[in-house]
Order: sequence, then C-alpha cells, then structure tokens
Amino acid sequence: MDSITHPASTPSTPSLLRRIVAFPLTLMIIGFVWISVVAAGVGQAYQQLGFARNTPEKSFGAVLMAVAVVLGYKAYKRWIERAEDTELPLSGAMPELAAGIAIGTVLFSLMTGIVALMGGIEFLGLRGAGQIWTMLAIAVVSGTMEEVLFRGIVLRHMETLIGTWGSLAFTSALFGALHITNPDATWFSSLAIALEAGILLGAAYLLTRRLWLAIGIHAAWNFTQGWIFSVPVSGGEAPLGLLITRRIGPDWLTGGDFGLEASVVAMVVATLAGLALLAFAVRRGQVVAPMWRRGKSAT
Repeated sequence: MDSITHPASTPSTPSLLRRIVAFPLTLMIIGFVWISVVAAGVGQAYQQLGFARNTPEKSFGAVLMAVAVVLGYKAYKRWIERAEDTELPLSGAMPELAAGIAIGTVLFSLMTGIVALMGGIEFLGLRGAGQIWTMLAIAVVSGTMEEVLFRGIVLRHMETLIGTWGSLAFTSALFGALHITNPDATWFSSLAIALEAGILLGAAYLLTRRLWLAIGIHAAWNFTQGWIFSVPVSGGEAPLGLLITRRIGPDWLTGGDFGLEASVVAMVVATLAGLALLAFAVRRGQVVAPMWRRGKSAT
C-alpha cells in the first residue's frame, strides 16, 4: 500500500498589523495606557460608593484596585502580547511578596535610624492607629500599580530594545522625573527617587524576573515611612502615623517638606541596597544585551 506524504506545514506569517502591535515600543505604550485605564476605572467606580476616608472599606477598595491591575496585566499578556504571564505568577507570590515587605520595612527603618542618630528626626511619643487605613491603601495601590507600569511594562519592553543597562537607566530617570510634579518636589528629590527607587526596584525585578519582590519593597517602603514614622510620602502631607515624630535640621539630612526620601541618607542607603540586588542579578546572568548586539551575536 503506497504511503501518503503530507506536505510539511509552515507557520503563517503574522499580518502587518500584528507585527506593528508586537513591536516592543508599541506593546509598551498599549500596556501603559491599558493598566492606567483599568486602575482609574476601578478607582472611580469604588469612589462612587462614598466610603469615608481612613476606613477599612477604603483599604478594601485599594486591594480591589490592586487585584484589578494584576488581572488587567494578565489579560494584556494573554491577548495583546500573546505570551505567558511570567511576571505575576501566583505560584511563589507570597514568599517573594513577604521578602519584599521585609526588605522595604528594614531599609526605611535603617535609614530613619541613621537620620535620628545624626540629629535629623526626634521621636516624641506614640500616637496609636492614626491614619493606618489611608496609608495601607496608598501603599497597596502605589506598590502594585507603579511596579506593573514601570518595571513590568516599561523596563521589560525597553530592555528588549536597548538592553538591561539602558532600560534600567531610562526607567530610573523616568521614575524620578515624574515625581517632580509632586508637592514640594525639587530637582534633588527627583534625583534621589531616580537613584534610590529606580535602581532598587528595577534590580528587584531583574533579580527574580517577577514583580512580587518589587511590589513588596515599594509598598512596605511607603507604608513604613507614612504610618510607622509619620513622614510625608513623596511630598504629601505628613500623615498621622504610629509614632509622633519631628524632623529637624538641614534639608539634605531630613529631606525637607518632600520627606525623608529626599534625604542624602535615604539616597545612599537605598541605592547601595539596589546595587547589591543588581550584583546578584548579574551573577545570575540576568543581563540582556541591546537589540543590535544580540543581532551580531546571533550572526
């Protein structure tokens, strides 16, 4: 009996539209806009319920927004990138999130302790719960949304184009520059944010290639400075936190009205921690070459 030979199937060539959408810069823009719209939509919808500020209900709304951002990212990965979600997998999320929370809490506490030893902050007493629900909401939303946007979307897609070092420098500078619009921001506060947060959070993503560690660090950093130490978060009003504190001394030490994030101490401590995580990432071989160098290597 004669065998029947079937012609080998050839993969279909993507359409022009798909090739345009799949280009890293296009994916970055679509992802950034999509996640922003998802977060804004959920936030507006929950706000219509009219819950009072600094209540558990408000914090629950922040958790809902964070969940919506994570689900929105997963939808973006599946239907826009058409790729597996490796940045926000549920498997292993809790240990990395817990590690990030521990790192963020310890780092800000260490930096505050150094500033106190240098005479830049005084501890005047214990307040109690204060604005715990407000600060928890801010920590959850900022930690989740900003890490998905800046590390999960911008850094990752820019890395495909210009490599790890270029994308880390770009996202760090962008992250710092966007904070110039915050109340009481200065060029130095933006520089401090670019170095301490841009490098630290970028390195946390590069080390694991997932976002949970960076989310934990970011959320814990904001919650610790705002609720535990009653320090302004990126230029906002000083919240009523657990401890009654007073910052005294020069702006380079205390961060001025922007908060301790703009302190030279914070910039040094957090940047060194970021460089340490970055060194571990390099040892793990997590550095990606720019697109043009990868092309030469392939050739």
